[in-house]
Amino acid sequence: MMQKFQKFGAAMFVPVLLFSFAGIVVAIGSLFTNQAVFGSLTNQGTTWNSIWDTVTAGGWTVFKQEALLFVVGLPIGLANKAKGRAAMESLITYMTYNYFIGAILTHWGASFGIPNFTKIQLIENSTNHGLTEIAGIKTLDTSMIGALVVAGIVIWLHNHYFDKKLPEWLGTFQGSTYVYILGFFVMIPLAFITCWGWPKVQLGISGMQHFILNSGVIGVWIYNFLNRVLIPTGLHHLVYIPFQYGPAVVAGGLQPWWLKHLTQFALSTKPLKQLAPAMGFQLWGNEKIFLAPVICLAFYVTAKKDKKKQTSALLIPAALTSFFAGITEPIDFTYLFAAPVLWIIYSVLAATMNTVMFCFGVVGNFIFGSIDMAAENWIPLWANHWQTYLVQFAIGLIFAAITFFIFKFMIEKFDYATPGREADSEDVHLLNKKEYQAKKAKQQAQTSGNAVESDPYITRATAFLDLLGGSANITELSSCATRLRVSVKDPTKMGSDDQFKEAKAINVVHHGKAIQVIVGLDVAQVLEAMQELMKNDLN
Repeated sequence: MMQKFQKFGAAMFVPVLLFSFAGIVVAIGSLFTNQAVFGSLTNQGTTWNSIWDTVTAGGWTVFKQEALLFVVGLPIGLANKAKGRAAMESLITYMTYNYFIGAILTHWGASFGIPNFTKIQLIENSTNHGLTEIAGIKTLDTSMIGALVVAGIVIWLHNHYFDKKLPEWLGTFQGSTYVYILGFFVMIPLAFITCWGWPKVQLGISGMQHFILNSGVIGVWIYNFLNRVLIPTGLHHLVYIPFQYGPAVVAGGLQPWWLKHLTQFALSTKPLKQLAPAMGFQLWGNEKIFLAPVICLAFYVTAKKDKKKQTSALLIPAALTSFFAGITEPIDFTYLFAAPVLWIIYSVLAATMNTVMFCFGVVGNFIFGSIDMAAENWIPLWANHWQTYLVQFAIGLIFAAITFFIFKFMIEKFDYATPGREADSEDVHLLNKKEYQAKKAKQQAQTSGNAVESDPYITRATAFLDLLGGSANITELSSCATRLRVSVKDPTKMGSDDQFKEAKAINVVHHGKAIQVIVGLDVAQVLEAMQELMKNDLN
């Protein structure tokens, strides 16, 4: 079950990767159309306003079509084969589902509590009686939940029936067409169930919003703690996505809501916490710029003298990536499994720091790195809210110092094998079977021709593939932002963690037959190279 949740979390990450850039574009557009900064240039009808309004409109694409992104993105991560076709099947089935809902409510809307379905005009920034428009289809606003349900159904149908052989006279209906036919008939009862149950779900969501918004400091701490501590399991995606992009707190998600109101907040002199109290759930990027870099510093300070240069080469790029881009996994997985106690401490410190910031009035869309934070918070809002950001920086620096000294003390006190403190290389000894295979794979990777020598992705892919026991030992292979996610038939055929590290893996996570190889930000290229090698092995 845990393996399935991990795969689901990784698949959810496929469309989420697009939101960071889109958010920056919208934020920049909001900045350059901000009257407080650019004055009369931003007046309606000016060339300046028209240009930046056009750019902003493009940035909103990701947020306004997020349901479609999840419908297409989930099959890319979860389909066992023909992922492109699975994405197409999912998209057309989801549109069919919404057409069914629209038709049902048109004919029998009164029976489902929406008597004036055809007469309701959809207005931007309005609840619209729980309705929305998706790809030109007027339907119930099931947000990403409906998208994920439909995509999950289609993925199951695709994995079970895409390869089903039909009689010759029905051959034209095989493959994607057969999956869509099955999905078509499944969507009819699902649409009726949605029309009956979703309005009730919307009432429940409203109640949940009320509970969360009134849970205060405790709710903010729990949310931030879970969002950090669950990263090793991949389940953190299930924590933040409903808040950030779904309806858990506000319709459409907190990030789009913040961007829509950014200009309004910039012009107001009221405290940000008074204007946007729910944005206390969007503070979990602060640990990425305040805490993660000083954790790297603690690792460097406590590293062995003869390994400091090697350690700094590993940690400096990781710290900069965290600080500027808000991606912490290259840091997280350098110590997560060597010293899990430090991970718990880090999660507690991060949640506490964010909660203290919230108590002192710091709110905003602080979820990525400093570049994104500057574009969506500091630059457009500085004129009227600079005091809030000085408080943020002060609290962040205080917790950075606390984190550094705690990590340094714990590492030295308990001799944790953090980066730069690993055991020295073992003496020369006779090789066992795994070691022999690993060294042979390494030699093959080094001597397998100019193409391999000139392509570091193929080199690592070859080594990883052999260390995983070869193509025949792999049943599933996918990736998330920095990790290869692999299911193997026999874990005993794998190489050791040290051998993976020799092949330039950051670390390896073992959950029975479910394996995660921590590769880094270029995991997509390594995955593609491994898939090509596996295809060649089958031919």
